Amino acid sequence: MYQVGNVYVICAFAAIGGGLFGFDISSMSGVLGTKAYTNYFRVDGGTRQGGITCAMPAGSLVGALASSFIADRFSRKTAIQVAAVIWIIGSILQTAANGVALLVVGRIVAGICVGIASAIVPVYQAEIAPKEIRGRVVSLQQWAITWGILIQYFIQYGASFTGGGPDNPNQGTAAFRIPWGVQMVPAALLLGGMFFFPKSPRWLAGQDRWEECLRVLALLHGRGDVNHPKVLAEYQEIEEALRFEREEAIGSFKALTEPRMVKRVILGMSIQMWSQLCGMNVMMYYIVYVMQAAGIGDPLLTASIQYILNVALTLPAILFLDRWGRRPSLLLGSFGMMTLLFLVGALEGAYGQTNTNPDLGAISWALVGHPSVSKAIVALSYLFVCTFAVTWGPTSWTYPSEIFPSKIRAKAVSLSTASNWAWNCALAFAVPPLLWSINWKMYMVFAAFNGAAFIHMFLTAPETKGKTLEEMDTVFDSGRPAWKSVPKGSRLDRIQKEIEEGNLKVTAPGDLRSEVVETKH
Repeated sequence: MYQVGNVYVICAFAAIGGGLFGFDISSMSGVLGTKAYTNYFRVDGGTRQGGITCAMPAGSLVGALASSFIADRFSRKTAIQVAAVIWIIGSILQTAANGVALLVVGRIVAGICVGIASAIVPVYQAEIAPKEIRGRVVSLQQWAITWGILIQYFIQYGASFTGGGPDNPNQGTAAFRIPWGVQMVPAALLLGGMFFFPKSPRWLAGQDRWEECLRVLALLHGRGDVNHPKVLAEYQEIEEALRFEREEAIGSFKALTEPRMVKRVILGMSIQMWSQLCGMNVMMYYIVYVMQAAGIGDPLLTASIQYILNVALTLPAILFLDRWGRRPSLLLGSFGMMTLLFLVGALEGAYGQTNTNPDLGAISWALVGHPSVSKAIVALSYLFVCTFAVTWGPTSWTYPSEIFPSKIRAKAVSLSTASNWAWNCALAFAVPPLLWSINWKMYMVFAAFNGAAFIHMFLTAPETKGKTLEEMDTVFDSGRPAWKSVPKGSRLDRIQKEIEEGNLKVTAPGDLRSEVVETKH
């Protein structure tokens, strides 16, 4: 079967798995402001809506934890296809929902897909990409999430006008069934399209399928030429790293608890935790409530601008993350989001008042008679989204996918992603009652979390740009403090140069041996 060899095309297509995550986020936020949804499912904020919203991240937690078993046994590629099938089943259940119970079941099933895809898609991308563009192509995962949010939100926005519009108390169920049905389409595309993409070369190497590994490396990095020095150099480095991992018995869940590895596991899980506690997904899930509290006339339309900004501002990170690095993105992002949340909280606290409008039953605090303050809060919310999109958004997926050894990468990333979903689930359930009970003080809480993230990342997160996946042991085990610069240059470049100069011999496996030019010392 024909296989695509362009790394950008492969990683961009696989990122549709991230797009499903985005579809799910706005499939809920887009219906919160419609009478069809609130009347049919009898929600008015509070614990019932929190339970419906958190059903998806609860399923995602299960999916993330299960993802490594599928990805290690059947391949990263197959795991993504399995996720697509599960998403289609979940979408069918949501579309057919005749009450809260079936809706919750559908969201849990769809969440299992999102958990698998969010853990394995970045691993697949990182294992396929060359070091020079790894941050860029793994960031496509975050960009796909933002596109999924935006596309589904506008589908929701359009569907909200069916049956007399979102404010019609007799609005029909098409307002939410149409968008929930449409979201099956990208999953079907992902399922079929992945047949035309190669398996991860590092997974193939881990299965001792060395001939296939070399052929895939040649397809990806040598235009099919198994003699290409870069292909041979990467093959050599993968082989050496895998031999070391086997000698050290790295490959089981027990290996994740060893002293040299546990700090990386904690770092990966912490980055995903902070990506939730920074407050971004709260904005995404409940932006309509935030806009209502700010006294915005059309909160659905105003919120859509936030989604457009999220898409647009992720692009600079995709283009430049490999240039400016992971560490500056994490530090500047935390500081910027902390500052903006403190400002929003201060304005809400100073000018807001207890909500007395019965039409806004989901919120307890509102801005009344202060249009300029309302506009300032909206502007700060937009700046917050822009800050996340340029910094933590892409980096929080890129960093955990690249810092672990090959044999435990899927397991470790599954734990990191499970951390994301555990906190996502907790926040999705807690934020509606939290908004109700402490209202503007919630912004102060999330601002404090960003301050803690800044300190944590400064002390523990070294720079990884420009290093191959096989060089991460050197980055993390050198004893160098995280805030000190990592030496420039890469072992892969040195191996490639030695092969080009004829100073290193690389022996290919089996039937490919005769195809490889053997150079002498």
